[in-house]
Amino acid sequence: MKKIAPSILSADFSRLADEVGAVEKAGADVIHVDVMDGHFVPNITIGPLVVQGLRKLTSLPLDVHLMIENPDRYIDPFVQAGGNWITVHAEVCPHLRRTIKKVRQLNARPGIVLKPATPLKTLFPVLDEIDLILIMSVNPGFGGQSFIPSTLKKIERLRKIVDQNRYPLEIEVDGGVKVENIRDVSAAGADIFVVGTGIFKTNDYEETIRKLRQEIG
Repeated sequence: MKKIAPSILSADFSRLADEVGAVEKAGADVIHVDVMDGHFVPNITIGPLVVQGLRKLTSLPLDVHLMIENPDRYIDPFVQAGGNWITVHAEVCPHLRRTIKKVRQLNARPGIVLKPATPLKTLFPVLDEIDLILIMSVNPGFGGQSFIPSTLKKIERLRKIVDQNRYPLEIEVDGGVKVENIRDVSAAGADIFVVGTGIFKTNDYEETIRKLRQEIG
């Protein structure tokens, strides 16, 4: 089943509990949490304490995207805080297998993230060891960016590789996804759609999620 994952980076943080409750009620499948450290990306967002707070607000899986320089150091705190999925960037993990093993030992779903310019071949040695691949369709660090069209070809290539080898993993896409383009992203082969401003900057979350589902079929 294809999944909609609202990204709280675009939510109103002054009323975060209400925002999370609203998207869950509106039909979200996953809550996407962008963690930024001011080093790997220029922005700084949230830490394990906020994830711990989120865990009390929702029964949905928390998809924790670590946009940080040293993810291995922080995997345990984020899982203990309530993160169910932990995705780390291939660009900063010199020992991907070790990192994946650590996430799985903590009973969380391990995933690898690729920035737009990072080639798919980076993933080839670990494709049979991960639960999801997050393809960035913008350069990480800020919400509200426009989708990079060339990402569609990358998703298509990855979908073909996954299907041909029958890897039991999901393809997630993050960056600039909204009602106007989600059909193309779905057709390219995505399973999970991270949507930030495309949900939180609309007036009716339930109607927006309904439209998103209508587009992906």
